[in-house]
Order: sequence, then structure tokens, then C-alpha cells
Amino acid sequence: MPQILVCFKWVLDEQDIKIRPEDLSLDTSRAKGKISDFDRNALEAAAQLVEAQGGRVDALTFGGPAVKNALKDVLSRGADQVLWIADPLAERADARVTAQVLAAAIRKHGPYDLILCGEGSSDAFNQQLPVRLAALLGLPCVSFAQALTVAGDRLRATRKLGDCVEEVETALPAVASVLSEMNKPRIPTLKQVLGAAKKPNQEVKLAELGLTPGQLEPRAVRVGAKGFVMNRKNILFKEPDAAANVARLAASLAAEGMC
Repeated sequence: MPQILVCFKWVLDEQDIKIRPEDLSLDTSRAKGKISDFDRNALEAAAQLVEAQGGRVDALTFGGPAVKNALKDVLSRGADQVLWIADPLAERADARVTAQVLAAAIRKHGPYDLILCGEGSSDAFNQQLPVRLAALLGLPCVSFAQALTVAGDRLRATRKLGDCVEEVETALPAVASVLSEMNKPRIPTLKQVLGAAKKPNQEVKLAELGLTPGQLEPRAVRVGAKGFVMNRKNILFKEPDAAANVARLAASLAAEGMC
């Protein structure tokens, strides 16, 4: 029976983020947190695998102090235990640092047969974590999976590659990232929410992971983020002849370099 670990990220809910019109800066003062959308698919994939053939699901996250708000939600979605690392360093960590921290925690608390990640986080969406984790742990990586099965010590997956799919198989243990189209994350029932309060969670101290200052120093630093506002030109074509309107539209688009 597979022992599965799901890595997840606690992010700001983009629906709550406002754009300040004066400078396009982001107002996150009223933004609530949530489990990254794509990580919910990874949690659901793990829960379905265990419900079908037994096993266990642990969840692991690295975030700021607010990450503790994620614990009950994660546990209500099928995880048996959640391991969490809360440290201010996470606020400026790049994908390299995050992978170093999670890999160290996995070495300390593993082993696991299968490590699942979402295809990317809802905020940065750099899609680097699964491959970096696999490289650090010396494991095979199956990315962009739209279907997964575990049979004995083998992982079989269907990968989506642009306009085609690829069937792959690898030995466990392995790392895999799942696409959002793989499943529809469950909405926890009242029983699952109440049951989550009885499941264990464990804080993992960053200082206990034996990482060097160099491993915790980000090499890519986000210097700022701004919103995007589309200013519509509101051009109307009111020729009585429809063909003339189409011709004017085509000419206008060509003048803008769009066709």
C-alpha cells in the first residue's frame, strides 16, 4: 500500500486582491488565504489512490506564520497527517530554496513511495518544484500527469504534452506533478471537517533540517508585482453594410499589428 506525500502551498486568494489604480500596485490587505488551487488536485489524487487501494497520505508545506491556517482544510481533504514548516524566510524563498527545505523535510520524515505536487502554485506558477525535488532526492519525475495509477512498485501515468499525450511508467519511489484536469477536488463534508480536528499535525522547525545558509539564500528575488489593466478603445463600426464593418475591423486590427 503506497505511502504518499503531497506538497502544498498556502497562498493569498486572488479574488480578494485589489489593484490600486494610481500605481497598479497590489492591495493584499484584505486577502484571505487558501490552499493553492493546483495543490488541491494533488491532494484529491492522493486521497483517491488511498481510498482505492489503501495506504496513507501525509501533507507537507513550507510557508509563513499564516500557513497554520491551512492545517484543518488539508486534513479534511483526505490527508492523515500534515507536516508544516512556518518561517518568515518562506516569504522571500524562490523555488530553489523551497525545494531545498521540502527535500530536507522529506529525508527526515520519509520515506514515501510517491510524492505529489500540483502543476504549479496559484501565485508564482513557476512549475519548478516537482523537478527540483526529484533532482534533490535522486528520484524519477513524472510531470504534467492527467492520470495516475499505482500498481505494486510501479507508477503509470498519462502525461499531457501540448497537443498529444504520453504514456509513461517508472519505478517507485517517484515524484509526480498533476494537472488540474485530473480531477475535481472534493468539498469536505461536515464529517470530514469535524474529523480533521482529531488528526495529527506536526511542526517541523527549519533549524532542525540541517540546511546551510547558502542553501537558504534565494538566487531569484521578486522585486515587485503590479496588476494589469486593459484600457479598451471602445471603437464602434456602424456602417450599414456588415461587410464594410468587417473590412474596417480587419484594417484596424492590422494597423495595431494584431493580424
